Amino acid sequence: MIEVASRAGSYSSWVWNFLEYLALFGIVLLHEFGHALACRQVGGTADRIMLWPLGGVAFVDPPPRPGATLWSIAAGPLVNVALFPILGGAAVMGWSLGWAHTMPDAYHLLRMVVGIDVGLFVFNILPIYPLDGGQILRSLLWFVLGRARSLGAVTVLGFVGAAGFLGLALWLRSTWSLLIGGYMLLNCWSGLQRARAMLRNEKRPRREGFACPGCGEKPPLGPLWKCAKCGQVFDTFASSAVCPSCGAQFPNTMCGACHRFYPMSEWVANAYARQGAPDGSRVAG
Repeated sequence: MIEVASRAGSYSSWVWNFLEYLALFGIVLLHEFGHALACRQVGGTADRIMLWPLGGVAFVDPPPRPGATLWSIAAGPLVNVALFPILGGAAVMGWSLGWAHTMPDAYHLLRMVVGIDVGLFVFNILPIYPLDGGQILRSLLWFVLGRARSLGAVTVLGFVGAAGFLGLALWLRSTWSLLIGGYMLLNCWSGLQRARAMLRNEKRPRREGFACPGCGEKPPLGPLWKCAKCGQVFDTFASSAVCPSCGAQFPNTMCGACHRFYPMSEWVANAYARQGAPDGSRVAG
């Protein structure tokens, strides 16, 4: 409602301001649906979209592959690209019909909606993590640098971009821009910590004979799983998913790479399917 009130003089009635505000969140929602549908298309999970004052967030979890991640992220800005000729065509039609004089509020709304779509695209495509542009850059670097190093690289670049955004916000004295810059900074910090943890995990020795059914990653050796019942840390693959301290048995084991849960039997079966059965034959999947 603050945004509606701040633009009260743009139209002859506040109703048009409210429609402009609804259009903003409508475009944001379509953008986030683009992320979610693309993620599901590549076999990932996307079951929640959140709209909030700073925009929208689609909680997507694509398979840990650079191509799948790239498509899941790029689909959002592509929605804005697809909307531009539709909205722009409507604005051009309004001009040709003389709406600028006969229906100035409707024509102004159309122009503002086009501007919103273009503005959201330009903002999101900036190569600053965690914006879409930064995550697209990370996905492209993933092909060359690997998963962890690509994340570390874009978060370092993100710190520079976030600092510049904060400086611009202070110069413009914009509270919203300051909040967005702070949000970028916090996400860059958490992303850098994840990248460091992933690098440490990549350097660990791997257990042969097991592989994640989802991403194919071999599990690391060592006591890296924590019992939810007694809190004891243990190696679930050495004890067949049974806590050696309290005897609790766990039906599913989480993969440290893709963070999905699978029964221990599927980890073993997947290892045979990828490596070949002992007699040299392949296991049919």
